[in-house]
Amino acid sequence: MNTTAQDYIDKTIEKIKIQNPFELEFHQAVTEALNSLKPLLEKEPKYMANSILERIVIPERSISFRVSWSDDNNIMQTNIGYRVQFNSAVGIYKGGLRFHPSVNIGIIKFLGFEQMFKNALTGLNLGGAKGGSDFDPKGKSDSEILRFCQSFMNELYRHIGSTRDVPAGDIGVGAREIGYLFGQYKKLTATFDGVLTGKGIGWGGSLARKEATGYGSVYFAQNILHSISKEIKGMRCCVSGSGNVALYTIEKLQSLGATVVACSDSKGTIYHEGGLDFDTLLELKEINDMELSEYAKIHKDSIYTQREEYKPNTHHIWSIPCDLAFPSATQNELNLDDAKNLVKNGAILVNEGANMPSTIDAIEYLQNNRVLFSPAKAANAGGVATSQLEMAQNSSMMRWSFEEVDSKLHAIMNNIFNTASDTAKEFGHEGDLVIGANIAGFRRVADAMIAQGV
Repeated sequence: MNTTAQDYIDKTIEKIKIQNPFELEFHQAVTEALNSLKPLLEKEPKYMANSILERIVIPERSISFRVSWSDDNNIMQTNIGYRVQFNSAVGIYKGGLRFHPSVNIGIIKFLGFEQMFKNALTGLNLGGAKGGSDFDPKGKSDSEILRFCQSFMNELYRHIGSTRDVPAGDIGVGAREIGYLFGQYKKLTATFDGVLTGKGIGWGGSLARKEATGYGSVYFAQNILHSISKEIKGMRCCVSGSGNVALYTIEKLQSLGATVVACSDSKGTIYHEGGLDFDTLLELKEINDMELSEYAKIHKDSIYTQREEYKPNTHHIWSIPCDLAFPSATQNELNLDDAKNLVKNGAILVNEGANMPSTIDAIEYLQNNRVLFSPAKAANAGGVATSQLEMAQNSSMMRWSFEEVDSKLHAIMNNIFNTASDTAKEFGHEGDLVIGANIAGFRRVADAMIAQGV
């Protein structure tokens, strides 16, 4: 009896759950992606014949290691470090490092799995990887973060290189941490090369890299709105988060004439009906690393609500009426109840700026209620795309202008949208960018794997 495409998908997902118990985020990422591939597998059974699904869901290499460091009281602390090199079929491993207490092997595997398809969608020669640690930079002194980063790199340097694996930043890993990591790598290897992206402008970094993920997210949203003859100008927007991605999503939206009325951090939500003041946000979050509650002290007409004070339908960020929603904080931040609120309040687009910020049932509800949906592996790809542009500048020993990098980023995001949109249409699911992005990313990686043998 011939195995159907859905049977093949179901068996692969079940096997992953058995092999990787308790890794719920990884299960979710695999389930969401593989279930989108049914039209492709039915049309082109070669992917079943070559056992691609069983192979593509297992990382090529998973590394975990001890990271011991001394705090300011000379007490030894220990964390776990990770690097999951998921797939190198289309290029060198590429993906960020996340320092956050929630980090575990399942989180890193889900991020690496998503990164594989995201990188493939850019059209650039980048494989997928992800790494990090359960270390929490919050509340730590600069000297403690320095010592941790040096200890982390003492092991990581063995597994990375400018033509092998090039990490970048992610949650908890900004310019400071990249600098400390790069300095230790340089000391250990006696080489100055493009082994990390997100570097400082004066020592190998790229202009527009800091802004890239947020800008890219908005460029992708522009494309999807243009497809229904709408513009960002005049739209009312909510952007969750207040880190790098969220801040520069807000800046770009405002520059295009949108009104961004709300953003959030781990402690609560700020709502400013007339529109958020970007300069205040930048000073509070990027320069001084302060909580959003300080915003309400400066702008008396805004409302700050602490997370524990959230009430149903009041001042949770996805309960605030908006036209466009940009979940840009972390995974699974937008659930089914949030999706129902967005639909009820008339949202026309949910554009994922973070990695897998929406639950599967939330995505299904949004799509079933005709809300446009931009999946993270497409809309969130601006950061890694510009990382590759940084690598290109490192290799050529040149520096491009902000405008040149931004123009290339804009073109890449346009191409990602067109690829996902055209692929969805090819398989009879016009407008479904989840199916389009998953099939397009998978097909590029799978074809390379088949061409290179087992």
